[in-house]
Amino acid sequence: MMNRIVNAFKNKPIFMPYFPLGYPDLATSIDVIEALAQNGADLIEVGLSFSDPLADGPVIQKATQVALEKGITVKKSLVAVAELRRRGVAIPLILMGYYNPVLAYGLERFVCDAAEAGADGFIIPDLPREEADEFQSIVHDLPLIQMLAPTTPNERMEMIARNARGFLYLVSVTGVTGERKALSKNLGDLIARVREHTSVPVCVGFGISTPQQAKQVGALADGVIVGSACVKTIGGSENPVETAKQFAAEFRSALT
Repeated sequence: MMNRIVNAFKNKPIFMPYFPLGYPDLATSIDVIEALAQNGADLIEVGLSFSDPLADGPVIQKATQVALEKGITVKKSLVAVAELRRRGVAIPLILMGYYNPVLAYGLERFVCDAAEAGADGFIIPDLPREEADEFQSIVHDLPLIQMLAPTTPNERMEMIARNARGFLYLVSVTGVTGERKALSKNLGDLIARVREHTSVPVCVGFGISTPQQAKQVGALADGVIVGSACVKTIGGSENPVETAKQFAAEFRSALT
């Protein structure tokens, strides 16, 4: 719910990892998300897998493909969120997925079941603000997190930022998700442009792969989103849960 999100931003900058449910298998992914939550994550983007993840690079594409092959579904993902709440995970869990599976599940049923499971909001990269009215009318107090990019025209940026709820997801680079060697030189200016139009927190994602980069972004933004590096490091590990604990702790201490 919104107050969980508001509370998460009391100690900025926040650390926000992304991890998909069902990878490398469902039980491990639940343990990994719990480990991230208990070792420094302030908010977690919980991935719902889809066969055509347009905004994602090869690391996340591969992970979500594995999850789908092992039988992950939207329904199983929502049951997993409820399980995380039962285990005492109290930080915000934002469902990150594409519109097709949500539509197939049924919009109202999806929102209702997500709220009941304990989700705090949604990120749907392929649902632009202009086409989101139907979804927005159903979500009530669960925010649909909006995304902005360096290429977003000023007028559209103002419209999206002005109506934003929860926080804004600022894509730091053009292109798909994935680790980058260096941060965009114009990131500070971009964040300043967005902040002119909104008072909600501005979080930066895409391309942040090391605690050092997170620290640099955290000096400018209210939150740091780490996706591909998180999935690659943890998913490729012999002991994903231990690696998740270490990963969260390293990024958290870089941002403190």
